[in-house]
Amino acid sequence: MFDYEILRLIWWALLGVLLIGFALTDGFDLGVAALLPFVARNDPERRMVINAIGPTWEGNQVWFILGGGAIFAAWPFVYAVSFSGFYLAMFLVLAALILRPVGFKYRSKRPDPAWRARWDWALFVGGFVPALVFGVAVGNVLLGAPFRLDGDLRSFYEGSLLGLFTPFALLCGLLSVTMLVLHGAAWLTIKVEHGPVHDRARTFGTVAAIASIMLFAIGFVFVRWGGIGYRIVGTVDPAGPSNPLRTTVEQVGGAWLDNFAAHPWMMVLPVLGFVGAGLALLGIRSGREALAFSGSSVSTVGIVATVGCSMFPFILPSSIDAHSSLLVWNASSTHKTLGLMLFVTAVLLPIVLAYTAWAYKVMFGRVTAEDVRTNPDFY
Repeated sequence: MFDYEILRLIWWALLGVLLIGFALTDGFDLGVAALLPFVARNDPERRMVINAIGPTWEGNQVWFILGGGAIFAAWPFVYAVSFSGFYLAMFLVLAALILRPVGFKYRSKRPDPAWRARWDWALFVGGFVPALVFGVAVGNVLLGAPFRLDGDLRSFYEGSLLGLFTPFALLCGLLSVTMLVLHGAAWLTIKVEHGPVHDRARTFGTVAAIASIMLFAIGFVFVRWGGIGYRIVGTVDPAGPSNPLRTTVEQVGGAWLDNFAAHPWMMVLPVLGFVGAGLALLGIRSGREALAFSGSSVSTVGIVATVGCSMFPFILPSSIDAHSSLLVWNASSTHKTLGLMLFVTAVLLPIVLAYTAWAYKVMFGRVTAEDVRTNPDFY
């Protein structure tokens, strides 16, 4: 039904949809977990916070799995380079994420306060560390990863774990944390009863909203004047073979803003990032919980989409050999593979969306102290 160029574009867009879906759903889970030690001061309050995400956190992780699967199947070069080069960072994220299910399941098995406190901090690590590392990873994608391809298209990664934590990458990591903490705080204002936890969530949400706006603006300054960006030299065949070495690329400071100059409509994306955070701040301060969560969702979409559209058609540039950079046009699977995957996705993605919506509808409502005290099914 579609030619090779269109299929590549569709899968680039679908990858963005999956990443945004992960940020919108599992993102507030990570934000709530990162807030746990700070918005809840005693055991009943902590159980309220945990059960605000208890019914849905497992389902929300589906988006993370789908995103990884899409990279593996649609962009094998990207998967091979990123998952091998960023192996230690990925292991750090997975180790932190493993703490989440264990913490949820074991935390309330014993009444011992010390036991529960340790699992509370484990849940905090399971929320904060992935949020930080995901942002650091995005920062390194914008900077370019230190890899190169030889004549046989074998990848060689020449970086280290500590080398990932550059000032710009840390800025992106902090933006990721504040963005998801804002999203998590907005979720808590909807999901927990009015009281101390609700009030503390509003306080931390206010700080996170202001920090998100400031860090997003500072990130723009880095991208514009920090010597960050890549540009294709010459022409590239959008329907050509998947061979990165056939493309000529150069590193040019500020080149990530080229797409916004060529396509002014894209400016709506960073505007959404700023305006959404502002609406979330307004909603939190005025007690309009629906506005706060809608605003944090819009901000998340705007920030993530800004990165993706600014980089197009790049997916993973190389900082040590620009000609090895991976693009939408030179790093995909075959035409047939993309077509078959699109058919499967067209069938299954609506099912995922439908059962996700149904689960949220069934689990709708605030968590109260009385629920925590009397419901035997709560964590």
